[in-house]
Amino acid sequence: MGNPDAVGAVPWQGGPLVFVEDLDQPELSAADHHHLARVRRVRDGDRLVIADGSGHWMTAVMAGTRPEPTGGRHRVPEPEPEITIAFALTKGHKPDLVVQKLTELGVDRLVPFVAARSVVRWDDRQMRAHHQRWQVVAREAAMQSRRAAIPVVEEVESYAQVAARPGACRADDGGGAPSLAKPVVLIGPEGGWSEEERRVEIAGVSLGDGVLRAETAAIAAATRVGALRAEVVAERN
Repeated sequence: MGNPDAVGAVPWQGGPLVFVEDLDQPELSAADHHHLARVRRVRDGDRLVIADGSGHWMTAVMAGTRPEPTGGRHRVPEPEPEITIAFALTKGHKPDLVVQKLTELGVDRLVPFVAARSVVRWDDRQMRAHHQRWQVVAREAAMQSRRAAIPVVEEVESYAQVAARPGACRADDGGGAPSLAKPVVLIGPEGGWSEEERRVEIAGVSLGDGVLRAETAAIAAATRVGALRAEVVAERN
């Protein structure tokens, strides 16, 4: 079977992180090579970290489009529990911002959904185009934030589908404190939840006393649940 991958976090001083399809035969895409060589000014012989997007990584040095590994394979420990943020569709580029920031904050799964008061109404072609874009945004944000694992960005779902997920809770006024027992947090649209959506019996979670924009609420939820998982803060009894 060969040696198992060593377990370890991505080193901060190992040079830029870049994704490749195959760690055993690493090759940079034309776009990634251009970004490293022209934008980041990485030269042949400079240090890199190459990762496969699923949590496995190796140190390497730049060598044209074919990085040369300088160490063994490692894998980042899988976090427990998996954190999912489901966010209602909003106008403009706000969903792009949400995907980018939630990736940087370590969220494992992102689920866009259509809420009753979502202003956005896309057809199937638009849905596919935005989903593909969010996958690119997540990949780029993972490289920037040195994540060896790219978060899963799911296709657009309905409110009923995301509310039915195990561990789901709804960000809402008067809710309880965030908890790792409810690691699937639903963020509503700027118009708020409809009465029908509120009648769905899932736990409520409060993100604070103020009124947050939809994208800010998603970032706040990711920050608070992520801090609980990292044991930076303790759960309330």
